[in-house]
Amino acid sequence: MRAIWTGAIGFGLVNIPIKIYSATQSSSLDLDMLDRKDKSNIKYKRVNETTGKEVSWDNIVKGYLLNEQYIVLESADFEEASPEKNKMINLHSFVKTEEIDSIYFETPYYLEPAKGGEKAYDLLLKALTKSKTAGLGSFVMRNVENLALVKPHGNFLLLNKLRFEEEIRDSEELHLPQNTKIKKEEMDMALQLIKQHSQPFDISKYKNEYTAELLKIIKQKAKGKHTSIRKINVEHTKSSDLLAKLKASLA
Repeated sequence: MRAIWTGAIGFGLVNIPIKIYSATQSSSLDLDMLDRKDKSNIKYKRVNETTGKEVSWDNIVKGYLLNEQYIVLESADFEEASPEKNKMINLHSFVKTEEIDSIYFETPYYLEPAKGGEKAYDLLLKALTKSKTAGLGSFVMRNVENLALVKPHGNFLLLNKLRFEEEIRDSEELHLPQNTKIKKEEMDMALQLIKQHSQPFDISKYKNEYTAELLKIIKQKAKGKHTSIRKINVEHTKSSDLLAKLKASLA
């Protein structure tokens, strides 16, 4: 694995040198875009909107449109915005993980101690484990500030990026059911159905089945075989059919 961020965790006056690694990888197939006529790869060019000419990476900069004028930002400007957050994850508070709504959780990352930080890393890991808390802080990665939760995960520290409250859309625009009347028999059967299928959570039971099926189709097509499209008609359950459907589900 290759570290995608190096810096330190600030734990009081203790600075722990760490490296951040991506904890996830895609399980979907890597599909290329091709020209249907001759199967040539489709390439994208970075083109100047005014001249129509291709622009090299060396001449590409980032800019922000302010008062109908672009303000160009250089690398030094991003560093100057918050130099400490480019190199430090300061844990400014400690919270119970169960107090954080799952809607805020985003990407997980592995944390590894850099040279010289092993003991302090282990201390933080064991202290968080013993106190049953996680450290809350923020840092800048790829010119974007991230809210971060540092928590124990077995014998190492895991960093979870969290969404800021301002990034969560207001749910008031949703059209939700109002004043629905649920019969006692319907509720009893729904609870029975849940109980019947309740089991301990085991992530290993779940695989990316769509990718596996798509790969089968690819291999069949490579052999010259053509696949037929299975038509699926989803029948929506009406309110009047709800009880009958619940009974059938339990049966």
